[in-house]
Amino acid sequence: AAPPAAAADSEAASNKSRTWRENDQILEQYRAKWEKEQLELCGQVVEAVQGWDPKATKYIGGLDISFIKGNDVDACASLVVVNFPDLEVVYSDCAMVQLTQPYIAGFLAFREVEFLVQRVQKLLQTKPEFKPDVLMADGNGVLHYKGFGVACHLGILTGIPAIGVAKNLLCVDGLTNEKLEPMIKQFLLHKGDALPLVGDSKRLWGAAVRSAENAENPVFVSVGHRIDLDNAIDLVVKCGKFRVPEPVRMADQLSRKFLRENPLPSAAPAANPVPDASAGGSGSGG
Repeated sequence: AAPPAAAADSEAASNKSRTWRENDQILEQYRAKWEKEQLELCGQVVEAVQGWDPKATKYIGGLDISFIKGNDVDACASLVVVNFPDLEVVYSDCAMVQLTQPYIAGFLAFREVEFLVQRVQKLLQTKPEFKPDVLMADGNGVLHYKGFGVACHLGILTGIPAIGVAKNLLCVDGLTNEKLEPMIKQFLLHKGDALPLVGDSKRLWGAAVRSAENAENPVFVSVGHRIDLDNAIDLVVKCGKFRVPEPVRMADQLSRKFLRENPLPSAAPAANPVPDASAGGSGSGG
């Protein structure tokens, strides 16, 4: 059971979260603030390899946030670094966090990214020899309503190249599951097969990728920062033993294991909850 202080902190944070949901004016203030920041940061995204050589990749970091079921505040943020191409874990870290800022659709990264950045900063301070050459985030990069998902945010704030790897399609610019499903079944037959995601505007948003031979369902890969789509796809496929590439899959396993072994009382179900981790978490909305 959680210590009384931890339970009290969790209840206070949950009450704060409910306050956001109940006050439309506060939510609109957050939305306006985040829209401005998002627009400014979006202009810094580099959709090309910059300042590094993907062919010389030595370490890849995977990041994830897992939530306690029925609790939209208490979560576990995790980072796993693997060597490449062997995909052996060389560093892992996770911590309980409290997401007390409101959830607003299209701005999930603003709620989560600071805790992912903290994990990267801790690594750089304590084990700089394992600094990742590239980060993979459980969420989207430029495949996003505003072209700025959590992988873009993460790449900009850390200065490390980043890739978005989402389990669910974020429907933008005319891209829908109904349109893509027949093409996915037709063209994604083997590991490494990729289907470009071109919207009605003719913009290339990312790709649906079969990342493992045993995974019929694709992941949706998009550029986060300082990498191009071809190299992003290549690294995701080379990290694929199962559907989700190993750095992200192992980060997800680490955070879920931590939550199982360190339970907290569940908060009351949220009226405007963060997407459940089992349904993709930031992997669908980030």
